[in-house]
Amino acid sequence: MTDLEKAQTVVAALSRVEKVQVLELIVRELGATFPGIERDPSVAGGDACIVRTRIPVWLLVRARQLGATEAEILGSYPTLRAEDLVHAWSYYDARREEIESQIRENEAA
Repeated sequence: MTDLEKAQTVVAALSRVEKVQVLELIVRELGATFPGIERDPSVAGGDACIVRTRIPVWLLVRARQLGATEAEILGSYPTLRAEDLVHAWSYYDARREEIESQIRENEAA
């Protein structure tokens, strides 16, 4: 029996309230994912990075805070695409505390 089949069996046995709770749990977990962003403990200390690169989101956000334009950022990192910056800004909007903390930590180092 696959994990999906097991889950279907378990869900079928749940009450309506429990099914709603499971659905909320799944939505929360899916909401924690961001396209174009990955976290890997072996890359950049586990900080959120742009996929295909080792460029942390906090670094891009900090560059923008310091006045760099998107064109300048893209020029400085030839592997980046415009859509990567869109993903970075979305991640920052959703995880502002995390990114601000990483900026502080890296500036203090």
